[in-house]
Amino acid sequence: MKSLQEPLKKYARLAIHTGVNIQKGQPLIINCPIEGAEFAHLLVEEAYDAGAEDVRVEWNDEVLTRMKFEREPMHVLENYPEWKVKMLTDHVKKGGAVLSVYAPNPDLLKGVDPKRMATANKAAGEALKDYRAYMMNDRVQWSLVSIPTEKWAKKVFPDLSEKEAVEKLWEQIFRITRVDQEDPIVAWKKHNERLRKAREILNEKQYKKLIYKAPGTDLEIELPENHIWSGGSAVAETGAEFNPNMPTEEVFTAPHKDGVNGTVVNTKPLNYNGNLIDQFSLTFKDGKVVDFSAEVGYETLKHLLDTDEGSRRLGEVALVPHNSPISQSGLIFYNTLYDENASCHLALGEAYPTTIVGGSKLSEEELKERGMNVSINHEDFMMGSADLDIDGVTKDGKTEPIMRNGNWALAME
Repeated sequence: MKSLQEPLKKYARLAIHTGVNIQKGQPLIINCPIEGAEFAHLLVEEAYDAGAEDVRVEWNDEVLTRMKFEREPMHVLENYPEWKVKMLTDHVKKGGAVLSVYAPNPDLLKGVDPKRMATANKAAGEALKDYRAYMMNDRVQWSLVSIPTEKWAKKVFPDLSEKEAVEKLWEQIFRITRVDQEDPIVAWKKHNERLRKAREILNEKQYKKLIYKAPGTDLEIELPENHIWSGGSAVAETGAEFNPNMPTEEVFTAPHKDGVNGTVVNTKPLNYNGNLIDQFSLTFKDGKVVDFSAEVGYETLKHLLDTDEGSRRLGEVALVPHNSPISQSGLIFYNTLYDENASCHLALGEAYPTTIVGGSKLSEEELKERGMNVSINHEDFMMGSADLDIDGVTKDGKTEPIMRNGNWALAME
């Protein structure tokens, strides 16, 4: 671990200053797996050095998580703890930031009854609705980063020893998050500027509809009026600029919840709460999934779609060039934070209110009236490839190429 000390410190500094961009006097919650204790210690130190107050670490332990899903009575899984809801909600109401270290074992809950997981996920989603709204609306800074764990690293590099797999995954993470560069914070400023240019071009276009064509995929997605393309850094109501995802290569907006028609197939596995869903297709009519199939994880996908009415509709459409650094690694990470930034993707469930003009000030009913989807879920799945073509249809009916063979066809410079 000694040779990792310097890049780990740079990574922690990047997460605190560019990820959540903690402000002086601001509270911070860090969610972290117990395997990441050394990294968490560095994060806390950086946060205090930046002037943060009331810095807390919420640990998670995958062994205990699996035990809970296997052995807890159903009535316990049906009820999310009220004390935890109050603790988290009070934190963001005070303007506290949230930094999550996301490193799930893709096979953690393999073999566990999907109904038990679906029950617990629904209970958590409903209980934490107000808490999640603070992040979905960028009311506070929040960010997601990843670190290797032994189980995750072995999934990505099955032919290596655990030690070698972890080292190899660290190499990839440092490269992809620009920690291997002399000044990662400066490198991220330049990267955010490139993404800003892409979203400005798309915002000016204000396409009425997107048309997707790829092997197995034939999909049309209408966009709501006055939609906003976002990507890279965001600005919270606190006034602080932050990066919700590190890494990020996407620009994204919201589709019209009733305007999705056709079929889409996935191109990378979806790691959904410790279970993999793969080789699946979804067929939409008037925005709603009316048919689906999956060769891997069918029951898990079914429970995801049946969580609530909004889980069968799309809440996000994201464009990522196939030549992104993550895609060019040639790896499947089995981690949505990484895989979604290697591939164009869509999300089932909640739309970000910030992706429509004035959306963060609207009620749920007003959002729905504007074509925005509402749900307790928000699950990204990857459907981009080198074979994907996307066209945009302008308000006057003109069709323009946006992507060809998975990469930008629009002039992005």
